[in-house]
Amino acid sequence: MEQNMGLRFQNRSAASRDGADGGIQDGRDEDAGSRLEEARSLRALHVLDHLARAQHPPTLAQLAQRLAMPKTTLMRLLAAMQRAGFVAATPVERGYVPGPQAGALALATLRASAYTRACRAVLAQLAGTLGETCNLTAPDGDRVIYMERVETAEPLRLIFAVGSHVPMHCTASGKLFLASMSRLERARVVARLPLTRNTPRTLTRPEQLEEELERLAARGIGIDNEEFVRGMSAVAVPVRDEEDRVVAAVACHAPTARVMLDDLLRAVPVMQRAAEAMREVFSQRAAAG
Repeated sequence: MEQNMGLRFQNRSAASRDGADGGIQDGRDEDAGSRLEEARSLRALHVLDHLARAQHPPTLAQLAQRLAMPKTTLMRLLAAMQRAGFVAATPVERGYVPGPQAGALALATLRASAYTRACRAVLAQLAGTLGETCNLTAPDGDRVIYMERVETAEPLRLIFAVGSHVPMHCTASGKLFLASMSRLERARVVARLPLTRNTPRTLTRPEQLEEELERLAARGIGIDNEEFVRGMSAVAVPVRDEEDRVVAAVACHAPTARVMLDDLLRAVPVMQRAAEAMREVFSQRAAAG
């Protein structure tokens, strides 16, 4: 105790010797204040980063604990982010997920960089090999978002603009993302999905979809057998990050009048090589960032 008291007195004396205004101590206070202000300004980004990486929607209490943030402060921040569309609440689980504005911001950031050109180059090579439209997709909340795509030159094709959203339960990419989840997480997501019937082949019963997802999990791919659009089939393969998590998908879809599903399935090895190239692009992006 005496040693600590002595140290405080020494610091106080040193501060007084450095000027009547205590310049050194004031400088330290200003630095601490700047760091505190910086931490406050980054809170929303830390929340978004955590939500984007979470395996399932965290609750307010879980977020507060993991981010070491007071609940009342976090509640106000989440409410503001929700009003702005950067965060969305999941009523059933009372958790939080990234909102539509977060997806739009991520997409705009990715498209305004060399990263986009690298992604398009991978897709262009794959589309040139297969002769059909190829896409880079990612999960966005409970839907799938088209991050990038290269269209086929054929006149008969299905057109979706980059940034468009499609359902999870009836698309190749969406079913791949669902199949890659743990069974518990998958059951939670499927329980809150609107299993809308888009074609006669759409799986609208949870038990049917679960059986299909188990089969796809074993194969490591996603398949749309005319489940989203009549006369259109698709296959998707995973793009994994450095921790081997499925973060995106490379998908190819084609009209059955020109290409049968079996033809797309035979192209899976080629698509997997493209997914590995896409993984390298992602890794370079992460290293640069």
